[in-house]
Amino acid sequence: MANEKDAVNQIADVDKDFAQWYTDVVTKTQLVDYGPTKGSMVIRPYGYAIWENIQKELDRRFKETGHVNAYFPMLIPLSFLQKEKDHIEGFAPEVAIVTHAGGEELAEKLFIRPTSETIICHMYQKWVQSYRDLPILINQWANVVRWEKTTRPFLRTSEFLWQEGHTLHADADEAMEETLKILYLYEEFCKNILAMPVFIGKKSEKEKFAGAVATYGVEAMMRDGKSLQSGTTHYFGTNFTKVFDITFQDRDKERKHPHESSWGVSTRLIGALIMAHGDERGLCLPPRVAPYQAVIIPIMGHKGGVNERCVELKRELEKAGIRIKLDDSDERPGWKFNEYEMKGVPLRIEIGPRDLENGVFTYGRRDRAGEKFSGKLDKASDEVIKILDDIHENMYAKAKKFNDNRVKLVKNVQELKEAVDSGNFVLTMWCGDRKCEEKVKELTTASTRVMPFDQKMDKGLAAKCVCCAKKADIKIYFAKAY
Repeated sequence: MANEKDAVNQIADVDKDFAQWYTDVVTKTQLVDYGPTKGSMVIRPYGYAIWENIQKELDRRFKETGHVNAYFPMLIPLSFLQKEKDHIEGFAPEVAIVTHAGGEELAEKLFIRPTSETIICHMYQKWVQSYRDLPILINQWANVVRWEKTTRPFLRTSEFLWQEGHTLHADADEAMEETLKILYLYEEFCKNILAMPVFIGKKSEKEKFAGAVATYGVEAMMRDGKSLQSGTTHYFGTNFTKVFDITFQDRDKERKHPHESSWGVSTRLIGALIMAHGDERGLCLPPRVAPYQAVIIPIMGHKGGVNERCVELKRELEKAGIRIKLDDSDERPGWKFNEYEMKGVPLRIEIGPRDLENGVFTYGRRDRAGEKFSGKLDKASDEVIKILDDIHENMYAKAKKFNDNRVKLVKNVQELKEAVDSGNFVLTMWCGDRKCEEKVKELTTASTRVMPFDQKMDKGLAAKCVCCAKKADIKIYFAKAY
């Protein structure tokens, strides 16, 4: 434990070496450790508590919109993957295959799910017979394996945790409505729980999910100006239901293929909130997902009933539904302040003899590090709830301002390159030709992120493609991406 304590605040400069800063933060705050298998991560209790809070908030939203949870096997016959051509082309390089089990070679090889469309469609084929069986609105919380060549904790690992929704509908309109409903649900969740503004819209054909008719993305801007894809929703049409022979008898007595949607977010969201809100002091966690929302630190705890009042306050805050930690260890207060700032705890509460005399508590906000405030001790629960809400709103406003300042309107490739090299998103016009999209990426390393739903022409843009200068009517975001 001594080594971990000595490491406090020994993190790289966030502005000079963002990549090393990220690695330092996720390891030294005990969010993760590196697993023994290439590219794997061990999510430690502090990191997993964030995921549990994300899971709880999303799960509630899914159930409020009529979805239910199920679980499907992670080992899938290889023949299932080979049924859908686009799907196998998209995932083949990342698939891990099991060839032996029980000391014997398997008659049919199995693959470990990189995603679950195939096994879920196989089961839906058994379950769906009539229009009365629709819609199916199932979500799964699971792990997946994708054999990545370059890995980084939370952002890209060989195994990660996620949720994946897979729904079936009688017609295309209902399936598309579901696809967009979840996209907006993710946007709302990012704003109201993660305090993180995002860019949403449709993906290009090049960037869409393998096997989808259309893919919609949730893109978050990181502190270095790069984009992190933080969620996707997909309209599959009947692509998978035809391959897996899923049919139902409709009201007109005809047999038809149902239309499918799919959607998911993962532990990547933890990486997103780290890089969107973190600073030179380390993590800055949004209160609604922080493992503990506040920490109580006794000052001169051996004097005048200080420790006893801290214990009492902890009980009061817990009763009010606040996740709270009391650190009455014998470490110096200064060490504790640094420790909890680095770990991103939203609110630090200090109580000493003088506070008790005056009937107050002293507090520091992680979003306004270095400043101190005071509140009334006899109204602590109400005040702390208000403070946490204000921290959330301030974090969102700060991130939104950052985003707004980092979106640049450009008219040509040279301007695009200069903008993304300076750590910005770019909003520009595109003719829709994949060749232009690939050319821009070749010249700038930036890729298309999403086409916003608002396609009205912005001042500062021209109706010409950023690459070929031909007439263009598609407004789209480009950015370097993780």
